[in-house]
Amino acid sequence: MLRSAFVAGCAAALATGAFLAAAPAGASELAPHHMSPHANGRAVTASGNNLAYGGGNIVAAPSIYVVYWGNQWGSGSTVTNDPSGEAALQLSFFQHAYGGGDTFFTSQTQYCQGVAVGTTQCGTSGTHVGHPASNPVVATWLDSASKAPSKPGTSAIAAEAKKAAAHFGVSGDNVQIIVDLAHGVSPSGFKTQWCAWHDHTTASNGADLPYTNMPYITDAGAGCGANFVGTGSSGVNGATEGITIVGGHEYAETLTDPAPSSGWVDSTGAETGDKCAWISSGQGASSIISLNGANFAVQSLWSNNFGGGAGGCVVSYTSASNQH
Repeated sequence: MLRSAFVAGCAAALATGAFLAAAPAGASELAPHHMSPHANGRAVTASGNNLAYGGGNIVAAPSIYVVYWGNQWGSGSTVTNDPSGEAALQLSFFQHAYGGGDTFFTSQTQYCQGVAVGTTQCGTSGTHVGHPASNPVVATWLDSASKAPSKPGTSAIAAEAKKAAAHFGVSGDNVQIIVDLAHGVSPSGFKTQWCAWHDHTTASNGADLPYTNMPYITDAGAGCGANFVGTGSSGVNGATEGITIVGGHEYAETLTDPAPSSGWVDSTGAETGDKCAWISSGQGASSIISLNGANFAVQSLWSNNFGGGAGGCVVSYTSASNQH
């Protein structure tokens, strides 16, 4: 995503100096309670304004590495301070995002690299976004050597991602480092301007390194997705819905735009998750889905080839002719 945030109805991209200073390119969508009150809880989804290829890389072979930053998570190698159970839920979500049992992230495999800038339909051309055949989470690490800052800045978060990459011995655009912040750690702009964001930095070996800044989402309550879908008998805890709604948003955008905004964005700079954020009813509404037999709350993602190429938000994709 870009620095701009997209809100509902008549609202345009937000580009205040305070917001620009708070988060880098890739800053996430506004939380639901910031949406325009006349918009019935729906985000802007500009059909006819499809994502276009910007000439950069996509993620062809996704691998996820999670670092729990700071001894606020616990000591030694075990996460013990996690009142909402965020670490376990996030891990389970991504561990189930693979193979034929995942028809959610498959919508992003239509996007590719190695085609002409401005392309909106890859077809069989280029190298496409990969969909893992097995659990994409390679490793986790509790970095408990010291306390994380209570209000870490962008450069500190990037430095932690770089440190984690060195610990794991990885780099490159196929890697996503998720920097998990503990309960009570609140970067500038969290809860009020964004819920999470993704960006990229440079690893120690000079290679590109995509990473996600993932605050403790339940600290924001409904501001970052708690009870946004409504769970009924799905087995999903409404209070923790935002963890997977926001996490899936950032992961999908890293797949299609690991170095914002050189991958797939629309003419306004919105990424695949931005275009479908916080839709509460109708086509593309946030939903409870099953990933390999486990239920999770997610928002929809943008599909250029929905509606015969008109584009739209979908939560399931088995082919260009079978998506909804």
